Amino acid sequence: MNINVICIGKLKERYWQDAVKEYAKRLGSYCSLEIIELKESPLRANPSAADELAVKEAEGREILRRIREQDYVITLEVKGKSFSSEQLADHVEQLGIRGRSTVDFIIGGSLGLSPEVSRRADLKLSFSAMTFPHQMMRVILLEQIYRSFKIIRHETYHK
Repeated sequence: MNINVICIGKLKERYWQDAVKEYAKRLGSYCSLEIIELKESPLRANPSAADELAVKEAEGREILRRIREQDYVITLEVKGKSFSSEQLADHVEQLGIRGRSTVDFIIGGSLGLSPEVSRRADLKLSFSAMTFPHQMMRVILLEQIYRSFKIIRHETYHK
């Protein structure tokens, strides 16, 4: 299975970079992982609602350019559907059984996702009703993808 994590912004702090590298290394035994970092759109100080929407739309266009028509798209959204780790593992396994070879996980920027990206989602997934920094969310997502593959293969790690 091909897993793409399409995200806005780069990881600046070394500890986030190290965590992502560790999970990317672990995932190498289970899938082909590509992390696609897209540039954050500039936002002026004291932005208006229109300024914020323009940023989300610009970032959204860049995200959509990276998604192929046949990809299964999972957006991370506060108002998405909540899954347990076991449910996420089952969902990923079912995608593979149904022949979905590429899954794109989308992490928006600090303002969230554009409506166009949200509409493209095959699944809107929520990790929590809380908001997390997108750098932290990348690590949490990779850990849960890794956990999913461990659950699917009935390997120790999950509990």
